[in-house]
Amino acid sequence: MENITPQNSLNTANPAQPEETEYVLHRRFDRMGRLVGDEVMKKLFNTHVMVIGLGGVGSWAAESLARSGVGKLTIIDFDEVCITNGNRQLHAIQGMVGKKKAEVMGERLRKINPQANIQVITEFYNEENSEMMLSHKPDYIVDAIDNLTAKTHLLATCRERGINVITSGGSAAKMDPLKIKLVDLADTYVDPLAHQVRKILRQKYGFPEKKFGIPCVFSDEIPIQPEELKYDKGMGFKCVCPQGSNNLHGCDNRNVIWGTASFVTGAFGLAMASHIVNEVYASVKTPAAPEANT
Repeated sequence: MENITPQNSLNTANPAQPEETEYVLHRRFDRMGRLVGDEVMKKLFNTHVMVIGLGGVGSWAAESLARSGVGKLTIIDFDEVCITNGNRQLHAIQGMVGKKKAEVMGERLRKINPQANIQVITEFYNEENSEMMLSHKPDYIVDAIDNLTAKTHLLATCRERGINVITSGGSAAKMDPLKIKLVDLADTYVDPLAHQVRKILRQKYGFPEKKFGIPCVFSDEIPIQPEELKYDKGMGFKCVCPQGSNNLHGCDNRNVIWGTASFVTGAFGLAMASHIVNEVYASVKTPAAPEANT
């Protein structure tokens, strides 16, 4: 069942905002506008981006897109904020543990730009509900999913339908944001997540050996093995997710819990947002090719 939070459903004790006008909207993005110009800002205001997965990568991508002037954002995540998210996820702050990530992030984005159309879907992306989600017809999709089955289904569906999508490789187990690159998914290397994604897309969905036509943000840094921590009375890893065990993508379904750093996961998300904004920029600024003489 579709679970969408209306734009103003959360009851927050915020002071009344002044009436918004086109002037105020432009003033809010004055510095972005000075970088890209009026026509690009107009296009950004009318662009719809869907962000699927609001973790250490997706939350930063969503916020950067909002701060860049993207006028419509559909954000999707089924998960609840966990205290262990606090080191890297923008919505993980005091008082938010146990709340739906997408709902908390939606409120945050509305405060960044009250004129934006922010749509929240608190569902797990999978084959069964993909039609409901993709029926919202985004111009671009940010794939920040870390579940292989869901991720590969999304990428294959986007390729089949001609939907613009950018995907993220693995941002965990990294310490150096300067190792991040943006290439075709088929050209990634070192990254274990991207390796598995490439393999599944070729074997299950018939992707070619060469270019996939899907941009991917990844890091060529060798993954760092997780350290064993002693603070939890020698019990080893203990899942404290507020929603408890689930059969979607809980801690108990993972072979290893990798370490993460916000300055790497966030850099992944910012690079993904940058790609989309630059695509919009190029669509406005690049002159149309002259028609051939007939």
